[in-house]
Formats: sequence, C-alpha cells, structure tokens
Amino acid sequence: MDRTTRVLTVAIIVSFIAFLDGAVINVALPSIAEDLDGGLALQQWAVDAYLLTLGSLILLAGSLSDSFGRLRIIRIGLWGFAVTSVLCAIAPTGEFLIVSRALQGAAGALLVPSSLALIIATFAPAAQGHAIGRWTAWTTAAFLVGPLLGGVLVDLASWRLVFWINVLPIAVALVLMHPLGRDEPRTERVRIDWLGAALGVIGLAGTVFALIEQSRYGWASPVVAVPLVVGLVSLVLFVLQERRSRHPMLPLGLFGRRNFAAGNLATVFIYASFTLGPFAMTIFLQESGGLSATMAGLATLPPTIMLVLLGSRFGDLSGRLGPRLFMTAGPIIVGAGYLLTLAVQDAFVYWWQFLPGILVIGLGMAMTVAPLTAAILGAVDPVHAGIGSAVNNAVARIAGLVAVASIGVVAGSQLDVAGYRRTALAVAVSLVIGGLVSWFGIRNPHVEPVTDAPPATRV
Repeated sequence: MDRTTRVLTVAIIVSFIAFLDGAVINVALPSIAEDLDGGLALQQWAVDAYLLTLGSLILLAGSLSDSFGRLRIIRIGLWGFAVTSVLCAIAPTGEFLIVSRALQGAAGALLVPSSLALIIATFAPAAQGHAIGRWTAWTTAAFLVGPLLGGVLVDLASWRLVFWINVLPIAVALVLMHPLGRDEPRTERVRIDWLGAALGVIGLAGTVFALIEQSRYGWASPVVAVPLVVGLVSLVLFVLQERRSRHPMLPLGLFGRRNFAAGNLATVFIYASFTLGPFAMTIFLQESGGLSATMAGLATLPPTIMLVLLGSRFGDLSGRLGPRLFMTAGPIIVGAGYLLTLAVQDAFVYWWQFLPGILVIGLGMAMTVAPLTAAILGAVDPVHAGIGSAVNNAVARIAGLVAVASIGVVAGSQLDVAGYRRTALAVAVSLVIGGLVSWFGIRNPHVEPVTDAPPATRV
C-alpha cells in the first residue's frame, strides 16, 4: 500500500468513526429515552450535546491540526473517542450520558477536519475531487451500516452496544497509521485563540440550551432567558474577538474567497436539513409509524446506499464540470423528496408514503455532498487545509445542532403525523434556499488536467 492510498484509507476510517456515531444514535434514541426516563428533551440532548462540543471546538481543532500536525491530532482524537465511547456505553443516568456525549463530541472535533486536511495536503489539486469523492462515498458507508447495525443491537441486545462498536474501527485506524510515522516539523507554529474558543463554546451552549428547554419552561423563564442572552452576547463577542485577534480561531479573511463564503452559507441550510430530516424521520418511524429500531434503520437505508454508489461518480463529474450545477440541483432534489413524504398519514404505509420520497432524497444527497466539500476546500490554500476544513465542518455541525434544538418550535412536543409534516416542510424549504445560494454564489474554478507529477506529501 503506497502512502497516498494509506492516507486516504486512514482518512476514511477516521471519519467513518465520527459519522458512525451520528448514524447509530438516531435509531437508539427511543430506547435511550425509555431506559433513562427521558422524553424528547433527552433525545435532543443526546444528539445536541455531541454536536455542541463538536461544532464549537472543531475550529480550535483545525488550528491545532495546522499547528501540531494532522497525524498527531488524529491520534489524540482516536484515543479520546475510545474512552468517551465507553463512558457513553456505561451511562447510568440521562445526565451522565449527556455529559459523556459532550466529551465524545470534543474528541470527535479532532478527527474530521484533520482527516480531510490530510487528503488536501497529500493529493495534487486536480486529484482532490476524486479523492474527496471516494472519501465521501466510503465514509457514508457509516450511514449505511449505522442505522441497520444500531437497530439490530437495540432490538436484540441494548442501546449501550451502539457505543461499544466504536472501539474496533478505532483500533484498526491506529494500526494503519503507524507506518505513516510522525508529522513533518513546522518552522512556524500557529498560535491558538483560546479566548475565541471559550466564547464560541459559551455562545453555542447558551443558545442551544434555550432552544431545547423553551418547550418546558417558556421563553420568559429566567432558566431560558438568561442562557439565551449570555449565549447571544458571547457569539457577538466571538465575532469581535476574531476580527481583532492576530491569530484568530476563525480567520474571517477566508470568507473573502467567493466559493468558500458561498459554500459555507449554502452549508448552513443544507446541513441543517441533512441533520434535522433524518432525526425527525427516524423517531417518527418508531414512535408514530410503529416500526422497530431495526426496521426503522432498514427503512432509511436507500439514501445512504445511493450516496455510497453514486457519491464518487458525482465527485468526478464535479471535478470536470465544476460544482455549481450539482450544488444547486442536489439540495433542491432532496427537498422535493421530503415534500413527497408529506403523503404520510395516521394509517402509516411505508411503501407509498415514504419510500418514493426517500429514493429522491438519496439521489439529491449523492449529487450534493462531494461537490460541496470539494468546492469549499478547493478555495483554501493547502497550508490552511486544516482550518478550512474545520470551518466548513463547524458550520455543518452547528447548523445541525441548531436545527435539532429547534425541532420543538417547529414540530411541537412530539413527532406525530402533524409534527412530522411541519418538520419535513421546513427541511424542504431550507434545502431549496441552500440550492439557490449555491446557484448565485458558487463559481466553477478552472481545473488543470491531472498529470503524472507526484502529489504533495506534506501532512
């Protein structure tokens, strides 16, 4: 196995681990809530505690990756993810699980941006689209394996096993990384913006807490109002800090590049929908549709299968034709798929109420993911690949975080038929906006043909 193949394999497995956790958790939520005596709020926090630290620390992780080396940060993240997965698996209470999920998100923040930065720093620019397409297709296998495996584990054994399964791929990744050695020394170390990191965490934590708990306490309650105000003020101070800092955690200058700015704005709408849609769909299928965890996992598999089979193909097409068309049409097609699922009724029939829409969703997702990633990272210099990848991942995770936190505002207190319909409509609208942002904002870059020149290998 040559170095580029090994790097791509490691990047795929590392991201697979983080994505597997996100794919597995949705089918386990009803069992977790029942076992630990929680309702929709616990289900939201089981997802959002992870996304909160992942989204708020992923920018810091990008800076750490650029400063201390991608391989070193990945190794630290893998060990941290292993320990926190065990803590989640043995959680005796809902509060313990939420704290463990937050710690797990902190470890996960070290994985995805560093793995993508590893690809950008290793492959030549003309080959990056294809490599990212392969990365997208294979890491999406986590979403293929996750719901099915998670459903089987929940139905036949316990929801706790969905966290134990993280240990095996972590061990495989650590073994494969050994021949890659250490990162090349960097002459100039990036200074870390610790104040920005703290303000980002406080800002997101306060805002998300208010969005989730407002359904229980109401907006006027100090329990909700105080965290909301503190969170919003902290987010404003975060932006001001990033503007004045000599070494910002979020380099605002990156947004001066058109594709980077437009791509991240599109990511807000697209990935808010990519997170909220499956979250609502999986819970609805179990709690209102009457499906078991295993059957809910099977029912939501078609989009993942299509993404695995077609993701690299659309990545190749994007490399030749440019990402603009795919980033426009893909989200709109996904939105059309969610509109088709509005056919759901109290007398639930999967085959005609859900399946047609799910197939359309799969096609649109396959068109969207690889071109979106390639367009954004292609606008960043390789030396800043870590922070560029981290920014986009942070935008995606924070968008999903806020979307899930807001589900009570959209759906109400439960995901019955009416609640699901309102959620699916909101998801579709967000996706159409994301597609329009891509059309008006993205420009197809000039791509040099692939040559036999050796790729850059600095990681």
